[in-house]
Amino acid sequence: MFLFKNDYLSKKKMKVSLLYFGVTRDYANRDEESMELNSDQSVFTLRKNLMLLYPELAQMNSFAVAVNESYATDEMILKEGDTVAIIPPVSGG
Repeated sequence: MFLFKNDYLSKKKMKVSLLYFGVTRDYANRDEESMELNSDQSVFTLRKNLMLLYPELAQMNSFAVAVNESYATDEMILKEGDTVAIIPPVSGG
């Protein structure tokens, strides 16, 4: 059976490390975790999945995501071994 490229990619898995900061740490009830994702997963999809896994994250106005110590856009595609930081909104004064 012939598999289209997208079919093949969607079946491959990868692991990323997640780090939680501030109130996101409280909502996830952990400082960090390893998560297995589809190899073509975007930051947007990860964000949505995290809100399903930890519903309190969805109650926040927003949270930032950094990948390998740089802020990431929702369109960014994650890669095997990435370190993803979940950062709560920051208010200044």
